[in-house]
Amino acid sequence: MTLPAGTASPFAPLGSWVPGPTAPADDPAAVRTAIGDLGKPVVVVDGPSGPAVTAGGSVRLGDAAGGPPVVAYLPPLRPEQLGDPTFRTDHALRYAYKTGAMANGIASAEIVIEMAKAGMLGSYGAAGQSLDRIARAIDQIQAAVGGATYCVNLIHSPGEPAHEMATAELLLQRNVPLVEASAYLDLTPAIVRYRVAGFKGGVGGMAFPMNRVIGKVSRVEVATKFLSPPPERILKELVAAGHVTPTQAQLAARFPVADDVTVEADSGGHTDNRPAITLLPTILALRDRLQAQFRYATPPRIGLAGGVATPASVAAGFAMGAAYVVTGSVNQACVESGSSDAVRQMLAEAGQADVTMAPAADMFEMGVKLQVLKRGTMFPMRAQKLYDLYRNYPAWEAIPAAERVQVEKTHLKATFEQRWDETRAFWQGREPGQVAKAEADPRHKLALVFRWYLGLSSRWANAGEPERKLDYQVWCGPAMGAFNEWAKGSPLEQPRDRTVVGVALNLLYGACVVLRRSALRQQGVNLSDECFPLAPLDRSELERRLS
Repeated sequence: MTLPAGTASPFAPLGSWVPGPTAPADDPAAVRTAIGDLGKPVVVVDGPSGPAVTAGGSVRLGDAAGGPPVVAYLPPLRPEQLGDPTFRTDHALRYAYKTGAMANGIASAEIVIEMAKAGMLGSYGAAGQSLDRIARAIDQIQAAVGGATYCVNLIHSPGEPAHEMATAELLLQRNVPLVEASAYLDLTPAIVRYRVAGFKGGVGGMAFPMNRVIGKVSRVEVATKFLSPPPERILKELVAAGHVTPTQAQLAARFPVADDVTVEADSGGHTDNRPAITLLPTILALRDRLQAQFRYATPPRIGLAGGVATPASVAAGFAMGAAYVVTGSVNQACVESGSSDAVRQMLAEAGQADVTMAPAADMFEMGVKLQVLKRGTMFPMRAQKLYDLYRNYPAWEAIPAAERVQVEKTHLKATFEQRWDETRAFWQGREPGQVAKAEADPRHKLALVFRWYLGLSSRWANAGEPERKLDYQVWCGPAMGAFNEWAKGSPLEQPRDRTVVGVALNLLYGACVVLRRSALRQQGVNLSDECFPLAPLDRSELERRLS
């Protein structure tokens, strides 16, 4: 940080510094300490050897003659200040930070509980689970978090509309106050019912949305539906069915379907692989247009998910206007996730290129794909093989004999009819209409058996079944590789040391440092990398700095 002798200062002073008890320091360790103390301001003065920092004294803005010239000033910036303050207030949170709802309980009750205790928002991964399992998780969460905010996922299930509606009914029965609606291609009676059933009138015609919704979207047309009032057609259906009252339907017209909308960029699981740098501004602009049209009393907020895995990505999200940020893949690698140690190790070794797209179990017939890990598993190739066979042949019997033998040996590890017996029993208990349809349509029967493999492959991964390791379906985005690169050589390198709160606090703390560095650059001060504390810290040190 030393200027060559005789070099003129390149800085235009903001004012002058009145010295305090602490002299300015220009060595990297002192600068790093000052910038890492997020609760205190930092004054950068132009000294004989170049920029130096001090936390003492006072600043006279505009008065360049009163003492050493001040070339930059950083106000305090703590993680609690990041994001939209109304998001934190409305959801009673300390931080504008959320964990996503990874299906099959990967986003476990334990994750939700730990996040709630830390003043953050966790979403339980109810997708793919039975109603009994969802109910038990809700009971566990409610017993542990008290009055703290938590969230449960309601996923669009075009192949199982009855199960989607039953899940919404369960959420209403258990008084779940906040739902994350994900993978929606269009609004359904289930999500609208949950939202509208929570409207209550107040004094003077005021209305209160007791049931809050966070919509997760990656397309403008879907975002438009969540940022608009519920469709009149669905409201009429719900009123006619007795699911909501006429008064609730009238009140709903004054509110968007979702209080918050998460923009999902390139992520694990269901994703359109959209770049955050273009998708977030697009949805923010859409929100502004719809707010001007509908004039909601409280404008809906826009958050960012997908690719959020390093301090720089968190800082970028907030800098672009995100009200909150959402992490996904990195939480699956944490000890509280509903996954297995084997999967956590696989994720800890993943690079950004170790992911690919594969057919989705829940929307298999539609050709929808999701992003999964390809390193250490053959699931992507094997799943694609099943989809190609389904697309090319009308029934199991129409598939060439050699192909059938290979599928039974590699995928099913049993005869097709044996797996159909298991599949039939499952659907008979969950949605009997699927069985009737399959018995009348051989192609639907083929799809259900192939979905047996796709559905169980994620459960094998969660359970860590060693004989099925090559079939593990592990939802993962490129963010995992970015996180692993950042965590190398740090207390977060090993999966056994990764906790959801420790990861979250490190990301938020690091984001503040990144934003402080950016503020210095905007004032013309560009310091070396060694002046900024960006490496992950252990939990105790992190909590000390944030206390």
